[in-house]
Amino acid sequence: MTFRAPVSEYEFLLNHVVGYHSIPATDRFAEATSDTVSAILTEAGKLCDEVMAPLQRNGDLHPARLENGVLRTSPGFADGYQAICDGGWVGISAAEEFGGMGLPQTVAVAVYEMMAGACLSLQLAPLLSQGQIEALEHHASDAIKELYLPKLISGEWSGTMNLTEPQAGSDVGALTSKAEPNGDGTFAVTGQKIFISWGDNDFCGNICHLVLARLPDGVPGTKGISLFLVPKFLPDADGNPGKANDLKVVSLEHKMGLHGSPTCVMQFDGATGWLVGPEHGGMAAMFTMMNNARLGVGGQGVGAGEGAYQHALAYALERKQGKTASGFIADHADVRRMLMEMKADLFASRAILMACARAIDMHTATGGSDWAARAAFLTPIAKAFGTDTGMRVSETGVQVYGGMGFIEESGAAQYYRDVRVTAIYEGTNGIQSMDLVARKMMDGGEMGFALIDEIEEQAERARATHPNMAEAVWQACESLREATEWLVSQQDMQDRFAGSVPYLRAFARVLGGHYHLAAAMADQGGPREKLARFYITRMLPEHSALLAHAQAGAEGTFALSLDELAG
Repeated sequence: MTFRAPVSEYEFLLNHVVGYHSIPATDRFAEATSDTVSAILTEAGKLCDEVMAPLQRNGDLHPARLENGVLRTSPGFADGYQAICDGGWVGISAAEEFGGMGLPQTVAVAVYEMMAGACLSLQLAPLLSQGQIEALEHHASDAIKELYLPKLISGEWSGTMNLTEPQAGSDVGALTSKAEPNGDGTFAVTGQKIFISWGDNDFCGNICHLVLARLPDGVPGTKGISLFLVPKFLPDADGNPGKANDLKVVSLEHKMGLHGSPTCVMQFDGATGWLVGPEHGGMAAMFTMMNNARLGVGGQGVGAGEGAYQHALAYALERKQGKTASGFIADHADVRRMLMEMKADLFASRAILMACARAIDMHTATGGSDWAARAAFLTPIAKAFGTDTGMRVSETGVQVYGGMGFIEESGAAQYYRDVRVTAIYEGTNGIQSMDLVARKMMDGGEMGFALIDEIEEQAERARATHPNMAEAVWQACESLREATEWLVSQQDMQDRFAGSVPYLRAFARVLGGHYHLAAAMADQGGPREKLARFYITRMLPEHSALLAHAQAGAEGTFALSLDELAG
């Protein structure tokens, strides 16, 4: 499928909307100047356009398959993965001492979002390795780092994460996988894991599994879980893949989408593994991987939405139907409305992603606790709103196609089928919203109120040039402040949880208005100012209904008994 990586969109966002200039102003990222980043994004864009995008349909039409226990990937995926490795993109944010580029997360998120727009199924493979690299950098022993990190960063080996079991999905503490000490510093890991993305492939020399399991003295629940690195092949004395470990792919899941990405059922039968992090400290180590993975999944949603938007726009500019100024359906008012909503929401969700990534980078560079709190607060919003946007935009893309959108040969439906899982894995969007109103509000809403203050301060500055838009954003922000005050006053968590999804969406809507307003100020008279006016006038008002829902409490949600729900 034809795809053009949105390089110029990222350059504008970084330079004029989310304040990227503060990142190269630090010692840690001094070399990651705006000019350098532009060059990097341009090169990544070429990879997306010329190598990955042509593989999009291959993955859907010719899925990964298991033949006599050997996994065969989709045609062209091996070459595509090698091109990713050759460009150094697997280790874009990894430590330079192990062969990585050491670039900011802001740049990595941008690159991987563009990859997701080109071919989401293939992008998922290096994204998982990137998460494992970070987990090992923070928690693994020096010996593990020295052996595994260079090979993971080069892409010679790939990484996975193994959390979910048939009886333990979101409730990770219910897992039954166990690990027994072997007496030589290694452990025998036994258990079955499901939903393991890229649990195997035919283009890497080794597959490195991060596996959650319980030691014999591990207490029930999450506090008794440890993390283990369990490779497909046991490294020999020279660090090369040697004897096959006692693990296998039992089967592949038959999925709604992402057919090019093999989702495996993994069986570990006393497989040799090495402890990562302290005993019983597995969740803390895994969350290092999961938190940035959540930001990455938000980027997958935005990327898939970008692909769907470009696909729909191209069709709308060539399909003739009815009487319009140009003769094409893009000039029908309702089609134009859909295209504008798609583009406006992609901008908003992309800006939230970049703001979150910037906070991570500033914390990394300065150690500032405020930056860490900001990143933590924005992460569930970036993940949930980014993937919601991807689903909504992809679904709208099918609608733009009309009847042809329901025909698989058009390719429109693939974007929706592929992106749908992003709202589910790495913590469902409902769990993200519960995290936002509970754990992220443990400070009494301090970070939420700090963001609200910043939005209002910018709105005040914008009154000089964009009075109407500034007033709309300011009023929406005041409504958000009142809802947040109500939220933190609720001691009953069910009241918070019942309105958590609309609250998160409302916060994202207001943040979207904030970033669109910044774009309008930077591009007066230009297309981004026009897009901002559309968003603020027609889409931002949704916040009002969302906040009303958020503050309704739990009583109505539980008004019907289970029997009445079934009646």
